Amino acid sequence: MAKQQDTKKLFENLSGAGKSIGVLTSGGDAQGMNAAVRAVVRMGIYVGAKVYFIHEGYQGMVDGGDNIEEASWESVSSMLQVGGTVIGSARCKEFRSHEGRLKAAHQLILRGITNLCVIGGDGSLTGANLFREEWSGLLEELVQQGLIDEEAAQNNSELHIVGMVGSIDNDFCGTDMTIGTDSALHRIIEVVDAIMTTAQSHQRTFVLEVMGRHCGYLALVSALACGADWVLIPEMPPEDGWEEHMCQKLSENRADKKRLNIIIVAEGAIDCHNKPITTNHIKELVVSCLGFDTRVTILGHVQRGGTPSAFDRILASRMGVEAVLALLEASDSTPACVVSLCGNQAVRLPLMECVQMVSAYVSLIFCRSFENNLNTYKLLSYHKADSELPNSSFKVAVLNVGAPAAGMNAAVRSAVRVGIKEGHKMFAVNDGIEGFYKGQIKEIKWGDVAGWTGQGGSILGTKRTLPAKHLDKIAEQIRIHNINALLVIGGFEAFECLLQLYEARTSHEDFCIPMCVLPATISNNVPGTDLSIGADTSLNAIVEVRMHKSSVCVCQTCDRIKQSASGTKRRVFIIETMGGYCGYLASVGGLAAGADTVYIYEEPFGIRDLQSNVEHLTEKMKTGIQRGLVLRNENSNENFTTDFIYQLYSEEGKGVFDCRKNVLGHMQQGGAPSPFDRNFGTKIAAKAIQWISRKLKESYKDGKVFANTEDTACLLGMRRRTMAFQPVVQLKDETDFAHRIPKEQWWLKLHPLMKILAKYKTSYDVSDSGQLEPVTRVRPKKAD
Repeated sequence: MAKQQDTKKLFENLSGAGKSIGVLTSGGDAQGMNAAVRAVVRMGIYVGAKVYFIHEGYQGMVDGGDNIEEASWESVSSMLQVGGTVIGSARCKEFRSHEGRLKAAHQLILRGITNLCVIGGDGSLTGANLFREEWSGLLEELVQQGLIDEEAAQNNSELHIVGMVGSIDNDFCGTDMTIGTDSALHRIIEVVDAIMTTAQSHQRTFVLEVMGRHCGYLALVSALACGADWVLIPEMPPEDGWEEHMCQKLSENRADKKRLNIIIVAEGAIDCHNKPITTNHIKELVVSCLGFDTRVTILGHVQRGGTPSAFDRILASRMGVEAVLALLEASDSTPACVVSLCGNQAVRLPLMECVQMVSAYVSLIFCRSFENNLNTYKLLSYHKADSELPNSSFKVAVLNVGAPAAGMNAAVRSAVRVGIKEGHKMFAVNDGIEGFYKGQIKEIKWGDVAGWTGQGGSILGTKRTLPAKHLDKIAEQIRIHNINALLVIGGFEAFECLLQLYEARTSHEDFCIPMCVLPATISNNVPGTDLSIGADTSLNAIVEVRMHKSSVCVCQTCDRIKQSASGTKRRVFIIETMGGYCGYLASVGGLAAGADTVYIYEEPFGIRDLQSNVEHLTEKMKTGIQRGLVLRNENSNENFTTDFIYQLYSEEGKGVFDCRKNVLGHMQQGGAPSPFDRNFGTKIAAKAIQWISRKLKESYKDGKVFANTEDTACLLGMRRRTMAFQPVVQLKDETDFAHRIPKEQWWLKLHPLMKILAKYKTSYDVSDSGQLEPVTRVRPKKAD
């Protein structure tokens, strides 16, 4: 309790009274920029500061006038779901000159703006830092020219800068993801998935060019997400002879009865002689060498278009709030910083350190996230002939346990292929534990998992059955098939499954083998991990809701709900999400969708809270806001059901707004996996198999595998900034088994953000904020 009070006091001390914050977007647009602007405006107003839109980027700052406009709470309503940047962006040559920056300084002083939040790429952030360094000199010139007086110069003597990187290219050092990257990947994968159907029909080869300037991140990650045959990126120029190597692989894939080939090319791709590699050159190469029917698709600016993904909305909202906190805490000795994402945590890094590293490593691998993706791609990219593979003589079984989750199939594919490259024989278990004890086990080969990355659900089949009642039969099947290791992919049941198998080692020696569980559930309720495979896809399903009315399929989204409401009289939508007792989907989905209220089990509520929420929403509806959105987790309260809340809001809102209700149900488990879930599943499965390989070698003695220590039965999960293997028996104390949730859940820190951005007064934990960190430099490794 003492810690909570200290934290609350720290937050209350961060007053913005008397301060003015300017927010601008600069450079190329990126989906999610508007979510960042919205968060800056609302958090700024929340702490008592004045916030100004600076329209048209630096050009608007130089020109002044109506381009600098005070923002209100209502002025950013319905902005969250809009792509591009509502306040505009422009390249500004004038700001690059001293005279232009002098004009910009004058315009800011006229309005008392000495805090700038800049959303853009490295060029935009570099310009902001130069502006800050020149600030005192600019003020002296303005005084000398008689444009401002000494008092104005003294009152505005310090300029504070905080940056957020908005770029689909993900080419900024120090952050795992930039605002817009995930949405761009969504656009690419949508196109690739569509192309794959036509390519299979005609046995075609498609060459796709994606954006990224000098950075191959989009090309690399989209290649991982769709299982492309070949990818060409500037960070890994191919050696001489790559053309023959590529054509050989394409030919082998066709010989394995694969009906299509996908080649992805980054726009900045070059060979080892620094010569550009074009899509037309690749097409001519494939046609001349193989005679394959080949088509070229250049995606272009479609990658910048469309609505932002759930990930980008959440990322931008978190960064926007963190940026305001950084501005409030800034002093004259604080360097300009950039808000970044490291693992699952928002961090602050010195702006110019990041910019300088990008400049120094522009054609190299400078990002931890990039390196991880590249290493995984190398593991999966090329299947050698069986005679060239190592032969470990170990047999590894893979199965899914629990409810289906998008991304499970990508994880299975990755596990199978990495296992084969490690020399193991891989076995697939159908229908989870039920199939295990019934002996539904068969060897699975490289080609058997082709095309699995984009498939939703569970191709292997999955059930909620736990092993406790079938231990003897499972042990027998392990002996019959001589299984040496086990990989379980699933949700809370998968965690319980491995825990039961571990605890049964004392009575069944057959379970003394390396075992690993990968969290895969839309509910994101598995202990030991911040994120689970499938949760991102489900969050996108929440912001893109599909409802069926009568016999007509009405495709609506939370975004379209807002548009629908603005076209009618004021309307409130009550939406029920899945998740069991875990409020992750409702709370984080509410942040992504701009909800007004979210009801979750982790935050108990009563009739007075419901009454207060209705009154709060009624007051908002009396302003210019036309819509309301209320999310309720399915098990948030056994008495205050979705029907009850719908009827309460309907009754109390009479004369002000009307209500609509929707229960999302199992549609949240369906559909094609998002790019994030495809890649998350692919990467952690590869990491898990490598861990299994190490444990197999360590525990192999006298011609037998024997593993009975705690660290040979682990869950692989993301904890804040790192991926960690944690013994399942040690996670027992962290688990509320009655409600099937971890006792501590990181995302509850985000719940107050949703409230703040919905105009509720609340306490916000800022204990993780306020520290500038050094930039971690990742040295590129020599390509294989």
